[in-house]
Amino acid sequence: MSSHIYLWVHFIWSTAGREPMIDTEWEDRLFGYIGGILRERDAMLLTAGGMPDHIHVYASLPSTISLAEAANAMKANSSRWVHENFPTKQDFAWQHGYGAFSVSASADEQVRQYILNQKEHHRTRSFKEEYLAFLVKHEIEFDERYVFE
Repeated sequence: MSSHIYLWVHFIWSTAGREPMIDTEWEDRLFGYIGGILRERDAMLLTAGGMPDHIHVYASLPSTISLAEAANAMKANSSRWVHENFPTKQDFAWQHGYGAFSVSASADEQVRQYILNQKEHHRTRSFKEEYLAFLVKHEIEFDERYVFE
């Protein structure tokens, strides 16, 4: 029997210290670059969005790459891309950790719209509030003192 994989993942991570480092002028290029990073690993970017202090990446992953490998590749390579393309952003960095949440087929469109509407969504909710809500929703145990290190 051949293998059949359905692994759609909603990744979330912030800039180091949640500093507003992502400029709206180049965020679409950043998302496109992350899509290329995923393609090189036989993964696919489904959608991406975010705010100046964090990013959401919705991706389909193959069986040949782990969540950690995907997240590390996206973060390391995109950080290098920012440094190479925006000399004034030499202090740009991503936070150490990330969130990764599986997405069912029935929630696909809802997740896409959530990510694409980040600007509107964050008029009433901070990144910290948003991320903690994800942890609660997905029943992930955490100690708030260490979530944003």
